[in-house]
Amino acid sequence: MKDMDLMILLAVFQEMMGPLLWVVLVLIAAGLAAFVALLTAERGLRSRRLVRSQALGLVGGALALVLMAKVSSSGYTNAGGPVDWLLIAFVFGIGLVGTTIVLYTLAGWWTHRA
Repeated sequence: MKDMDLMILLAVFQEMMGPLLWVVLVLIAAGLAAFVALLTAERGLRSRRLVRSQALGLVGGALALVLMAKVSSSGYTNAGGPVDWLLIAFVFGIGLVGTTIVLYTLAGWWTHRA
């Protein structure tokens, strides 16, 4: 596999996650749209809400690792090299950032309604 193609990555993720992939992609798109709309409405970030969301984002990072272990055939004990550990750290980071954005957005829109 010399060339990296987006369709190949999509096929690999489709094989690994099945229909859950499309649910995750829709959640990502909707979450980002709501986050941008919130930033536009508030004209910036609220630091207190961001710190709380980051703290809860650690849970999301851990849940991303659990999801990774469920959809892949290998577990944490099969990580053999530095690239495997980098991938595990990348998955944790993506889960942390995604959860932080979703929680920040939900908390922001919740306070707008109240």
